[in-house]
Amino acid sequence: MTDARYIVGIDLGTTNTVVAYIDTESDNPTPTVFEITQITDIGVVEKLTMLPSFLYVPTETEKPETSFALPWGSPSDAVAGVYARKRGAQLPQRLISSAKSWLCHASVDRTSPILPWNSPEDVQKLSPLHASSRYLSHIKTAWDANFGKTSQLSTQDIYLTVPASFDAASRELTVKAAEIAGLKNVTLIEEPLSAFYFWLNAHSESWRKTLKLGDIVLVCDIGGGTTDFTLIEVRDEVGELSLHRIAVGEHILLGGDNMDLMLAYILKKKFSDSGVSLDGYQMLGLIHGAREAKESMINDAAVESYKIAVLGRGRSVVGGTIETEVSREDIEKAILDGFFPFTKIDEMPAEKRSIGFKELGLNYATDSAVTKHLAKFLSHHSTGGTGFIRPTKILFNGGVTRASALRDRLTDVITGWLDSSDGAALTTLVGTDPELAVSQGAACYGYTKRGSGIRVRGGAGRSYYIGIEAAMPAVPGMELPVKALCVCPIGMEEGTDVSVPGQEFGLVVGEQVKFRFFSSTVRKDDAVGDLLDEWLSDEIEELAPIEAELPVEENVGALIPVTLHAYLTEVGTLSIFCESTDGKNRWKLEFNARDEG
Repeated sequence: MTDARYIVGIDLGTTNTVVAYIDTESDNPTPTVFEITQITDIGVVEKLTMLPSFLYVPTETEKPETSFALPWGSPSDAVAGVYARKRGAQLPQRLISSAKSWLCHASVDRTSPILPWNSPEDVQKLSPLHASSRYLSHIKTAWDANFGKTSQLSTQDIYLTVPASFDAASRELTVKAAEIAGLKNVTLIEEPLSAFYFWLNAHSESWRKTLKLGDIVLVCDIGGGTTDFTLIEVRDEVGELSLHRIAVGEHILLGGDNMDLMLAYILKKKFSDSGVSLDGYQMLGLIHGAREAKESMINDAAVESYKIAVLGRGRSVVGGTIETEVSREDIEKAILDGFFPFTKIDEMPAEKRSIGFKELGLNYATDSAVTKHLAKFLSHHSTGGTGFIRPTKILFNGGVTRASALRDRLTDVITGWLDSSDGAALTTLVGTDPELAVSQGAACYGYTKRGSGIRVRGGAGRSYYIGIEAAMPAVPGMELPVKALCVCPIGMEEGTDVSVPGQEFGLVVGEQVKFRFFSSTVRKDDAVGDLLDEWLSDEIEELAPIEAELPVEENVGALIPVTLHAYLTEVGTLSIFCESTDGKNRWKLEFNARDEG
């Protein structure tokens, strides 16, 4: 944090990127949404409140220097924003989308050029890391062109949002993407928390009347790529109401992208019933068309139907396209019944993997019922044997929740759970735009960091563990058991540096080795230094391992006794350090993947 004039919140979303700022020199320092200059059509440049998070890779016949000219120049190899989304629906094999979802996909090398996924060899590709940095670079250039040399974005305080469910590696990569884009003073903040900060800012004079002691606020954030749940509790602290973030959900790759896929498969059946078979590229185009139809109907209740055109692949296709129509009934059946069904509080998500949702390579949730994932979240965070924690207030966020039908359905489901357990009524917190609140809330959070406004206490939203191989004789045919050493408990505050007390461990140095890491969003009683021999399968998840060769001048391959300590940085990332007991060497384990060479 610096004393820069502008505090900038950037919501780097799966579907849209939004920027807001607070001018600290203003007489009324409130968040303002920054309008982002972008190409909306060939030769057309406009300023809009959102930059669609899409990159289009032009063909050789398209001339970026004339077709895609921006006030500050022309993009070299990819176009971002509205035109990218529009043109990409026609040529989906040249469209990069969902880069944010790929950025947290531990099963792929997120720094390798793999996007557009499954595109032809002649299409230039980018890594999820560098695709994410392109959106930030576009934002930086647009900001600099608007504010001039004296207020360059790289010199402002930037608060970049991430899903609450992002693990340490995904957070580290997000910071790396910002660095590649030339952004320096970056701090991470979780998206649901940002949305709540904006609600607080919008109700700065009345929030204490709306929230009362003991209230549990559920922030339900459903965006293009992820579903995030967060719980905030109202407590008494020396006679004053205080706010505490008490729980965050697991990473659920379930959102608007999944809804687009389901709707596309419904439309594919319509084509099939009329004797038209779609190939892979046409299916990609249908998915993008389904997204446009969904967004049109969600944003405008007056739209009852939407026509979708898909490029034809045969001579028999008149005009080179085939068309179908999606109705509001199709939308409601696909989304309401498919993703927000009425369920009971004890109905948990199915574990069986859905083959259909693996076509695009992303690790989508195996159960599409958001209501079941919510039931699991509330049940896992119950206290005192009450079965599930009972929210009293709900704040909706994310573009998907713009649809009143979806908000009403979720409210009805939760109310049913509460009524069945004699719980308190559920009240919806209103007054924010679900697509703009996160960026504005991030700016508000930055403003509170300078000593103004209400802070929500919380710290780390999940605990982290290092895998420690057990010291025991090898047994043929059996791997040595691994214990989990807690190095960062839930709630550890940013800026905290802790040493693992009273323990030494053997560290293999000088050769390539694999380090295993784990995390949990539910084990709230673990402390630094706790060594777990066993745990329930749904309590702890294993993260992507880190493969590294820790340099040493002598004793290559030796087992060096070390002590461990962890540092939860002010930026919001986690660093693990290993220090030899003789004090001669110190190594840092990085939570990021290797960079592109």
